[in-house]
Amino acid sequence: MDRDLLHYFDQTIGDFKNDGRYRIFNDIIRERGQFPKAIWYGKYAPKNIVNWCSNDYLGMGQNEYVISAIHTALDQTGAGSGGTRNIGGTSQYHVTLERELALLHKKEAALLFSSAYVANEWAIIALSRIIPNICFISDNKNHASIIMGVKHSRADKMIFQHNDMDDLELALQTCEMNKQVPVILFESVYSMDGDVAPIKDICDLADKYNAITYIDEVHAVGLYGDTGAGYCEWLGVEDRITIINGTLGKAFGVQGGYIAGDSVVIDSIRSVASGFIFTTSISPAICAGAIASIKYLRDGSALRKKHQKRAEQLKYMLGAAELPVHQNACTHIVPLMVNNAFKCKAASDKLLNEYGIYIQPINSPTVDSGTERLRIAPTPYHTDVMMIELVTALKEVLHV
Repeated sequence: MDRDLLHYFDQTIGDFKNDGRYRIFNDIIRERGQFPKAIWYGKYAPKNIVNWCSNDYLGMGQNEYVISAIHTALDQTGAGSGGTRNIGGTSQYHVTLERELALLHKKEAALLFSSAYVANEWAIIALSRIIPNICFISDNKNHASIIMGVKHSRADKMIFQHNDMDDLELALQTCEMNKQVPVILFESVYSMDGDVAPIKDICDLADKYNAITYIDEVHAVGLYGDTGAGYCEWLGVEDRITIINGTLGKAFGVQGGYIAGDSVVIDSIRSVASGFIFTTSISPAICAGAIASIKYLRDGSALRKKHQKRAEQLKYMLGAAELPVHQNACTHIVPLMVNNAFKCKAASDKLLNEYGIYIQPINSPTVDSGTERLRIAPTPYHTDVMMIELVTALKEVLHV
């Protein structure tokens, strides 16, 4: 490559480093049966740590039932799927998993993607190809996958202020005046602030203006509801949601994403979404693990309750220590506000190096500049001792 062109790459990295947005990936190994403990491979020597930021919220990636199912499928089918879903890459495991996901969400059909990001992006793009005169109405704190899906769809869009029902209704009224088909895009649990959407209110407005509802439940599936179907199940509004997006890579502990909805809707997206059509399907062994995890958590109310109690206990302890938990956090996600990129990275580094506590700093563009934070994710397996050690370390590092 011409050296003059390399300048652009150097400048890009320099900009990221200068404003504190440059990211370092910590090299860790999760040890089977030891979660949330792990080994960090830092500069000098391997070090035992406690992971406080994993999205494996219930430790299902370590669940013996899930691991056994993966081993069985791996021994039967081998490592990969062998192709795209259309060309040799659909196995009985894929078909069964999609049935289980549809059953979980009380929908007619479901469709697997390589990740929930890809599922969001390409489902939204597909909707823009299927429905004439569509207009996406998106919460301004939606995930990047939704933002990029809307952008790449090239369809009309409007952004409403986070969880602001008056602002949402104004957008719906504009769609009605323009004779457009509105699609409301929102999340149930917002992963950076730990707050939730007013789902029932959004559904009421959708009914009033004949809008399609599209919800991202990635930080709720497995964690809420009688069978772990998410916040919509917990509120009893699954039948009011047109399309549900979910992940297999967080509470279910494996990998992949999906959408669920009416069969004709899912079949249409299956036929249109290039991000589904032209990519290798996920491994049958991963599908087997996901099936096992869904079935396990269907009766996992005790584990979910323990998870919620652990999260509430930690929030109480942080509050008692006068540590700055985000004021809107009301779920299992516990954001500790630092509000400075360099201080946030320095705090994370010190926690890891001196205390063996791993919390990844969250900075721009994941959150707005000036709202940087340590995003803590307690699990059912973080003990009281671990929590005491965490709070003590945070007070010392943040000088509270």
